[in-house]
Amino acid sequence: MKLSHKVENILTKITEKNTKLGDLRIVAKDIKKDHELAMELWSSKLFFARQLAILIMDKKLLTEEVIDQLIADIKQHNENEKLQMIDWLMANQLTKDKKTIALIESWADNQSSLKRRIYWYFQGRLRWTGQPQPNSEELLTKIESKIENEEPEVQWAMNFTTGWIGVYEKKYRNRCIALGEKTGLYKGKMVSKGCTPEYLPEFIVIESDKRKL
Repeated sequence: MKLSHKVENILTKITEKNTKLGDLRIVAKDIKKDHELAMELWSSKLFFARQLAILIMDKKLLTEEVIDQLIADIKQHNENEKLQMIDWLMANQLTKDKKTIALIESWADNQSSLKRRIYWYFQGRLRWTGQPQPNSEELLTKIESKIENEEPEVQWAMNFTTGWIGVYEKKYRNRCIALGEKTGLYKGKMVSKGCTPEYLPEFIVIESDKRKL
């Protein structure tokens, strides 16, 4: 498919080597919502073009069928790009509309590991601002039974959710810490300066101490 002159001009502004996600937001702010342009950018198969496309999609047009095709395309990228793109899609589109939130909430046991990642990452994001949620007990039970046999990209999101439950819901804190000790996920993993370790016993203690919880 030959790209339009408009898309070719945009692509010259978002080079693979120098582009930052903040740069994409600036370009997207200028374009505003343009689903047709988003789909043409998406067809280029380029990582930054697809990240920009996500920002300018029309969320009202994101049916589950369309989302399934986007996910199938995302799976063709390398591991790092794949995870960045699926999280970007969730944060910038799928959590912005009641219809797509309802879809997310149906994906806990979906066959697609990326849909399951979205489900669990969404649950964690609901909690990281300290807003109590009514289903933490149910989620913890599910995590305890499934996390050790899950795909790595889903394990991370389950671990993330468990961490924030442990931080903000003190009655579950010991249970969340015990789960981290049992799985050993991310124990000893190096993190960037200023970042909290992802190993649950460390994460929960550090983040709850920060908040004096």
